[in-house]
This record gives sequence, C-alpha cells and structure tokens, in this order.
Amino acid sequence: MSTVKLKIKKMKLLIVTVVEEYEKEILLLFKEAKIESYSGSEIDGYKNSTALVRTASWFPAKKSGVESSMFFSFTEEENIDTLFELIKTFNQNMETNNPIKAVVVPIEKSI
Repeated sequence: MSTVKLKIKKMKLLIVTVVEEYEKEILLLFKEAKIESYSGSEIDGYKNSTALVRTASWFPAKKSGVESSMFFSFTEEENIDTLFELIKTFNQNMETNNPIKAVVVPIEKSI
C-alpha cells in the first residue's frame, strides 16, 4: 500500500503600502516576484508630526494626507521572500523619504 504525501503550500497575506508616485514600480515588482493576483485601493497616508500639530488651525484649508495605494495578496511564502528582497533594493536606491512598506500576516484558516 502506497501513501501519497501532498505538499501543502502555506498561503500568507501580504499587505503593501506605497505613495502614488511609486505605484507603477510596485506593480512591476509584483510581476517580477510572480505575484499575479492582488487587490488594491487608494488611501490617504498621514504622518503625525509635532510641528504640524502645533501649527495646525482648527479648520485647515487643505487636506494634509498623501495620496497612496494599498495592495494585498494571498500568496505563497517564496513569492513574498522575493518581493521583500526587491522592495529592500528599491528602497535603498530611492531619492525620497517615502519607502515602500510591506507586512506579512500568517493565515490560520481559509476556505
């Protein structure tokens, strides 16, 4: 009697945030990391700054958020490892102070 072992790949939830300026670049990095299925949403990014809080008026005339995007994907760990290396290299070579940020969340159950 033979036994068949199935290799079950663990899926993880990848979440990436990026300022609008680098949206095209992160999509190219996803492709290079073989992450082909993902979802995205436009978001506003904020940073708390003591200087900003002190000078802010009660009714600011302009919204202070930065136009950004958030992407998420249920993907395999090896693709995430590749993407993290690509993001690390990209962030080291950027000229602004808005690095691409990424986190991974393990999935306990899925259907």
